[in-house]
Amino acid sequence: MLIVLWLSVALFAIAFTVAHMVRAEVDRVGTDADTLRAQYLAQAGIDRALLWIEWSAAGVRRLDGGPFYEPPSERLQFTFPSGEAWVELIPESSRLDLNSAILPDLTSVMLAGGATPDQAVAIAAAIADWRQGDPHAITQFDQFYLSLHPSFRSPHASFREIEELLLVRGMTPELFYGGYRQAPDGRFYPYGGVRDCLSVYGSTTQFDVNTASPTLLAALGAPPAAVSVIVNMRNLAPIKSMDQIRAALGNVPWLSRFTTNNGSLGTIWTIRSTARLKFADGRYSEVKRTAAAVVKFFPQGTAPPDHILRWYDEAPPAPLFRPMPAGSNQVVSLQ
Repeated sequence: MLIVLWLSVALFAIAFTVAHMVRAEVDRVGTDADTLRAQYLAQAGIDRALLWIEWSAAGVRRLDGGPFYEPPSERLQFTFPSGEAWVELIPESSRLDLNSAILPDLTSVMLAGGATPDQAVAIAAAIADWRQGDPHAITQFDQFYLSLHPSFRSPHASFREIEELLLVRGMTPELFYGGYRQAPDGRFYPYGGVRDCLSVYGSTTQFDVNTASPTLLAALGAPPAAVSVIVNMRNLAPIKSMDQIRAALGNVPWLSRFTTNNGSLGTIWTIRSTARLKFADGRYSEVKRTAAAVVKFFPQGTAPPDHILRWYDEAPPAPLFRPMPAGSNQVVSLQ
């Protein structure tokens, strides 16, 4: 009897373990399937946004007579049978040009992104060394890069991709991608990285106030309260005139670096799509995926009308904004 009891206990333990493993694998496979479907849905959002822009430029109208896309709309929402996709249209010139920005602006971006003052100055100097100088000379930064494993030298030429910034001396993944900051009340808040502020196709003079990241707004002089006002305004509806902001904040000097005329901000845009699945019972999945594409638009009548310069299967979601609690002067953008 004892042997039978022990065998029963052993068989029960084995059956329980197997059942637990099977259920875990089923859940994992289900999550992977939802992830893949959400990924395709995000890509479909980009494709539909491009079609709407092309149709509107060609004069194609909806059944109700309205245009598919009408500037300066920078957010589109698409409903598919399997879910929804939220698409952002971001002019690359709403970001600071990594190759032409002056050192004070680069330093301010690093400070707003969370770098210490010494670190911000050092990274700005390293960026300047990376993009200029004699390609045959060995600078103090080159000596540092040559001491690494694997070793390399800075090209002393323009940045070709924003990700090259990760190789610059002093740059960290947390500063580039974002991370978490601790508020005075002890809670941790996520924030966006400097990659949302910089671009190899960016601007150095004026930036689109509707799509400039909260970190860039802060770097160019906006205090946290003003950043909160601007973000709240553009979340309700696109800001069509700078007078709307001046009415709320006054004619402060740093507003001269921003504009709402995004049609004049160049022809290279980032299209970022965040998708979420919808189940048959109407509930939405917790799984979200974001894809992005850097697109160059050509003049009307050109074939093809656009060209994808860079595609991101997995992109960071849109940086949102949350002011820090009282007693803090930090600006926090949520990923």
